[in-house]
Amino acid sequence: MGMLNLISLAGLIVLTGSAILLSGTIRRQNWRLIFLGIGLQLVLGWLIFQFPGGMAVFGAVNTAVNSLADLAATGARFLFGPLALPPGTEGSLGFFLAFQALPTIVFFSALIGLLYHFGIMPVLINFFSKIFTRLFRTSGAESMVAASSIFVGVEAMLTVRPYLLRMTRSELHTVLVAGLATVSSNVMALYIFTLRETLPSIAGHLVTASILSAPAALVFSKILLPEKEQPETLGTHVKVSYEKEGSFIETIVKSSMDGMKLITGIVALLLSVLGLVALIDAMLGWSTGFLGQPLTLKTIFSYLFYPLIAVTGVPFEDIFAVAGVVGERLIVTEVVSYQDLAKLMAENAIQERSAVIATYALCGFTHFASLAIFAGGITAIVPERTRDVAAVSMRALVAATFASLMTACIAGFYYSGQSLLF
Repeated sequence: MGMLNLISLAGLIVLTGSAILLSGTIRRQNWRLIFLGIGLQLVLGWLIFQFPGGMAVFGAVNTAVNSLADLAATGARFLFGPLALPPGTEGSLGFFLAFQALPTIVFFSALIGLLYHFGIMPVLINFFSKIFTRLFRTSGAESMVAASSIFVGVEAMLTVRPYLLRMTRSELHTVLVAGLATVSSNVMALYIFTLRETLPSIAGHLVTASILSAPAALVFSKILLPEKEQPETLGTHVKVSYEKEGSFIETIVKSSMDGMKLITGIVALLLSVLGLVALIDAMLGWSTGFLGQPLTLKTIFSYLFYPLIAVTGVPFEDIFAVAGVVGERLIVTEVVSYQDLAKLMAENAIQERSAVIATYALCGFTHFASLAIFAGGITAIVPERTRDVAAVSMRALVAATFASLMTACIAGFYYSGQSLLF
């Protein structure tokens, strides 16, 4: 085990300690949750990255998810022809986000809908939810949200819809953090197509990150906003709440339309946010041109996130570049950040270790756009809780950022360059 691996391990302590200090409520901390949450991540990390059986399983998962992503692109190839062919394929014109990655969201939305319809997804969510409730002694509702967030995105809050109105403020905070710190299955293919040419094992990494980030979200959610009230579902398991369509055909139609809405939202955000960032960069360049090297938002975020990325175990010479990629996610979303990471890897501008850690750090909806989506989703269901949701929103974004960085530390601690996933 090298020095960088030990830095990643120390990063777990630094991030946890920093979050406790930020909370300002040391005496109210749930130490059982903190220690067991970190311990569970370390055990899962060992099973995945070091244990031969776990490595084989997740190597198979990487292959299976990659194959599924290729199948998901069948409709795109029919509609868009050569534009939908990924790089390395005969007749490919290069990588096009709009024609190769985004269309797969529709397929995965329909697939997840069918898994719900046939009762498979509720079984998986209930399994993880029971583990979280019994191990961490969190409320059944927030355990359910954390478990759901492993597989789905904003839809996770619908699994506890009957409880949202009566949730404590700390529970509402957990709902937001769990959603922001994880990624949904229907957008995972987007990241796979973006990175798999430079990191063939990306699918395995993303699946791993989704699992590891759930307990991390619970840990930092409760650190930054400890429970002060008595949750209605404390210590009890709750079942998944979802509306089942009349037939599987209706499920496919509805889920596909939901996928199209998600694509529309992503496209709209990219068009507006990237344009605004370019405008801000132009203004910064005009006002700081006398410095010789004009400032950009990415440069500013590189400095802001430098100490946070340093404790994840990224090699010293790559910290600034990785900090810029992770930091810019706050504004431009993880879609753009993953593309920028792919460019760095293609140009050999960063080491493989740095790329792997960055992949885990970016695996989450930890940005202002998603914060608005998740907060808006809750308030649309229970408008009576608007003030409470608004009060915990920024704290939730901070907690989710810490959670994603903790997951990156786990990957950095076990990274050896020899694992099947590495």
